[in-house]
Amino acid sequence: MANFGNLSIALALTFAVYAIFALFYGARTGRRELVKSGKNAVYATFFFVSAAVLALEYLLITSDFSIEYVSSYSNRDLHILYKMAALWGGQAGSLLFWSWILTMYGAVATWRNQHRAGKLIPYALGIVCLTSVFFLIVNKFGANPFEQFVTGGEGAAQPFAPQDGRGLNPLLQHPAMVIHPPILYLGYIGFVIPFSLALAALLTRELGSGWITLARRWTLTAWILLGTGIVLGGRWAYVELGWGGYWAWDPVENASLMPWLTGTAFLHSVIVQERKNMLKVWNVVLIVATYMLAIFGTFLTRSGIVSSVHAFAQSSIGTYFVVFLAAMGSLSIYLIFSRLEFLKSKNQLDSYASREASFLFNNLVLLAACFAVLWGTIFPVISELIQGEQITVGAPFFNKINVPIGLFLLFLTGVGPLLAWRQTSWESMTKIFLWPIVAGVVTAIVSLVAGVRSLYPLMSFALAAFVTVTLISEFGRAALARTRNTGDSLLTALYRITSINKRRYGGYIVHFGFVLLVIGLTGQAFTTEGWGEASAGDRFTIGKYDFECIDISEMDDPNYSGMSATVAIFRGEKRIATLTPEKRFYHASEQTTSEVRMHHLLREDIYVVFAGMNEDPNRAIFQVWINPLIAWVWIGGFVMVFGTIITMLPNRRRRRIQRQSREVERMLRATEEIS
Repeated sequence: MANFGNLSIALALTFAVYAIFALFYGARTGRRELVKSGKNAVYATFFFVSAAVLALEYLLITSDFSIEYVSSYSNRDLHILYKMAALWGGQAGSLLFWSWILTMYGAVATWRNQHRAGKLIPYALGIVCLTSVFFLIVNKFGANPFEQFVTGGEGAAQPFAPQDGRGLNPLLQHPAMVIHPPILYLGYIGFVIPFSLALAALLTRELGSGWITLARRWTLTAWILLGTGIVLGGRWAYVELGWGGYWAWDPVENASLMPWLTGTAFLHSVIVQERKNMLKVWNVVLIVATYMLAIFGTFLTRSGIVSSVHAFAQSSIGTYFVVFLAAMGSLSIYLIFSRLEFLKSKNQLDSYASREASFLFNNLVLLAACFAVLWGTIFPVISELIQGEQITVGAPFFNKINVPIGLFLLFLTGVGPLLAWRQTSWESMTKIFLWPIVAGVVTAIVSLVAGVRSLYPLMSFALAAFVTVTLISEFGRAALARTRNTGDSLLTALYRITSINKRRYGGYIVHFGFVLLVIGLTGQAFTTEGWGEASAGDRFTIGKYDFECIDISEMDDPNYSGMSATVAIFRGEKRIATLTPEKRFYHASEQTTSEVRMHHLLREDIYVVFAGMNEDPNRAIFQVWINPLIAWVWIGGFVMVFGTIITMLPNRRRRRIQRQSREVERMLRATEEIS
C-alpha cells in the first residue's frame, strides 16, 4: 500500500505539470482541445492525490508500523477516529492532506467554470496547478509520509516494524482536533482560487470587475472557513490545554490570523471597486498578500523556525517554502508593477465623510493590525539572525498594539453603514449618529456605575452599544419602510428585506457577530484565577464560589491511566454544578495531560483543572478560573458564520441573469464551432 501511495503522488505530480503546460499554452494559442485536456489533467491530479490519501489512511487504520509516519503518530490502542485524524497529526501527513484539499479546490473550480469562455479561467487553473506542483514536490521529496521505518546506521539500515507506535500527541486526542484542522486548512487553501484569478487577470490584462465577481464567493468561503477554524482552534485550546484561556498570541495562532485580516480587508475593498470602480491596486495587492500569508503561515508551522505548541518538528522543508515564496512573490510584484496602467481607478475619493472612505480606513486599520502581528511573530527570528539569540515577544506586546486597533475597527463597523456613498452632509451625520452616540454614552455610564474602571473595557462596551444601535437602526428603517408600503408584519418585512439584499443585510449580521465576539473578548479583563488544595470532603473558596472535593479515584483505559476528582460547586448554600476533572498519563507517548471540566453560563464560565496531587498530605491540587462573558466569543463566531452564509446565498434575479448569460455563451460557442 505504501508503494501504491508513492506511485499515486508521482502520477499526481506528472498530471499537475502537464496541466500547467496544457492550460497556459492552450489558452495562449487558442487551442480549446488543449485547454480541455489540461482541465482533465486537473481532475486526474485530484484523483491520484485522493488515492494517496486513502492509502495513508489505510496504513494508519491497520496500524502498519513498518511505515515511519504510522509508527510516529499512531498506536494499536488509539481510537479509530484519532487514527484517521492522525492523517493531519504529523508534518508529512498534514502536507499530503494540504495537497488533497488544494487539488480538490482546483477540481471544483474547473467543474464550476467548465462552460466559461475566455483566457481567465485557464490561466487561473494553471496557477492553481503551479501551487499544486510545489506541494506535490514537497510530498514526494521533502516530507514523504510513505517512507519505511528503518533501523541501523548508514550503510546498514534495515526495514523494521515496531510492535507498537508512539501514538498521537495526547493534546490532539480531542473531538475538536478532528474537525478544527480540516476546516482551518479549507480556509487557508481556499484563498488560492481568488489569488489565481487575480494573477490570471494581470496576465490577461482583464482587470475590470470580472475577476472580482468570480473571486468574491471563493474568498467569502475561504474567509469564513478560516475564521471558523480559528474559533474552533481557540475552543480546543480553551478546553484542552488547561491554562484558562483561548488565545495566547502563539506564532501559529498568529499565522492563521494574518491572512484572515487581509482577507477581511479584501472583502470590504472589492465592494468599492464594484460600486465606484476604485481601489483596483488595493484589491490585487490584498489578495496577493492574503495568499502569501497563507503560504507563509504553513512555512512557520512546519519549518521549525518558531517555537509553538502547535508547530511540527524542525525539518529541512523550510528551504522549499522560502524558494516558493520568493518565486511567487517576485512574479506577483512584477505583474502588478507592469500592469499599473490597467489598474488606474476611474473615480477619485470625493469626501472623507463617505462610505468608500470608511472602507479605505477599514483597510488601513486591518493592515496595521496584520503588520503588528507579523512583526511580533517574526521578531524572534530576526533577533536570532542579528544577535544570535531569540528574543520572545509575549502577549503584552500584541495586546498593547492590537486592543486599540480593534476598538477603532469596532468604531468603523458602526460608522460605515450609516455613511452615504460619495459624501455625507453634516446635517445628515448629526441626525443618523444621534441615537448610536446616546446608546454608547449611556452604556459607558452604566458600566462605570457597575464598577468598570479600566479604559479599554469601558470603551469596548460603549462602542459595542454604539454599533448595535447602528445595525438595529439600519434594519429598522428598511423594515418599517416596507411595512408602511406593503402592510407586512415587522418580522415578515425583516425577512423580505434580508432576502432581497442578502449581501448588505447578511454583512450587517456578520458585523453584529463581531460585536458579540468583542464583548466576549472584553470579559477577559475581569478574569479571576485561584488555587485550592483539598482531600475528599474538604472545601476551598475562589471568588464568589465554594468548591468541595467529593471524591478522588483512579481510572484505567487501554490508551491511558490516571486520576479523576469529583468537585461540587456552590454559591452560598446552593449547589450549582458537579464537575469531574482528570489527570491522564498516555502510555504510548509517555505524556501527561489535564482534562479540563467547565460549568457554562452566559454570564461566565467556571473552569476547573485537576493539577495533580500533593503527596505529603495526600491532597488534590486544583486550579480554577472564573471567566466572565466568554460564552459570547463562541456565540459571536456562530453569528458571523450565519451572516456569511446569508451573504453567500444567491439572489433569484441574479441567478436568472447568470443562467441566461451561460445560455448565450453556449450559443455563441456552438455558432463558432459550426462556422
